[in-house]
Amino acid sequence: MTLNRRQLLALSGAAALAAPPSVFAQSAWPTKPVRFVVPFAPGGTSEIVARSVAAELTKQLGQSVYVENKPGGAGVTAMSEVAKAAPDGHTMILGHVGTLAVNPYMLKNQPYDVNRDFIPVTLLAKVPNVFVIHPDVPAKNFREFVDYVKKHPGELNYGSAGNASAGHLAMEYLKLVTGMYITHIPYRGTGPQLTDLLAGRTQASSAGLPALGAHIRAGKLRAIAVGTQQRISLLPDVPTVAEMGFKDFETSQWYGILVPAGTPPEVVKKIQEESYKALKSSAVTERFATDNAVGGGGSSADFAAFIKREQKIWSDIVKRAGIKAD
Repeated sequence: MTLNRRQLLALSGAAALAAPPSVFAQSAWPTKPVRFVVPFAPGGTSEIVARSVAAELTKQLGQSVYVENKPGGAGVTAMSEVAKAAPDGHTMILGHVGTLAVNPYMLKNQPYDVNRDFIPVTLLAKVPNVFVIHPDVPAKNFREFVDYVKKHPGELNYGSAGNASAGHLAMEYLKLVTGMYITHIPYRGTGPQLTDLLAGRTQASSAGLPALGAHIRAGKLRAIAVGTQQRISLLPDVPTVAEMGFKDFETSQWYGILVPAGTPPEVVKKIQEESYKALKSSAVTERFATDNAVGGGGSSADFAAFIKREQKIWSDIVKRAGIKAD
């Protein structure tokens, strides 16, 4: 039997309609620029991680993956907006310890449920928390700083990128274990809080090494401890908090990609796979190595399990430390 052109086109159209939706989802994404939302102001570790990965994704996908900083409300502003975005993979958000593991226990009446309204795609990076002080503080090391604060309770201030930011959590955890009393000053991002710290208007902070490294090397900030279990190669003379007698103390910043619930599994998998490629690129591995960041790249299920473990840890710390939305 011979089929004419019109019959062939009709048959091919029918076959296309019968094909599983996953065939289209997998081949179609992305069909337009991808918006990658960062829930903090420019200048912090979150933006550095996001932009490093976004630049490689743009090269790989042939579509722009652009970073949009959207600070406010301890990350709630950005999370609320992304939760309502079309679940098609063209809007992603950078999740981290504050928005995913602390806000659910620190903030009441969030307009979304992090475990219901988002799909974890992949862990991107873990970044060491570094504790720093302004050089004018009369303390040369961690022990001297703790002693000084205890002798001058409430006289010193520390800044953070905002409520529930990684730096806020790290300092409150440190206050809990050391018994220090130092006042929290939240800012709208790491960049703004570093401006005041460098000027001596605040006296201490904790942030990721990517945002602090240059200032430490220039002598504008003094690193007194790191939150990891082992010392980091870029600051070999700076002790861990655990070394200072606070056994099991550990805090690091971590970042990953999430998308709105309802995003097709094929799209989630594609984003994870492309993110893994980006993390293995020389540009990203070299940048992460510069900051002692450890790349991720695991599956959606791996990241979901990681978030669950972090939620268990931080729900307890929030309760014990009485961490509140200042």
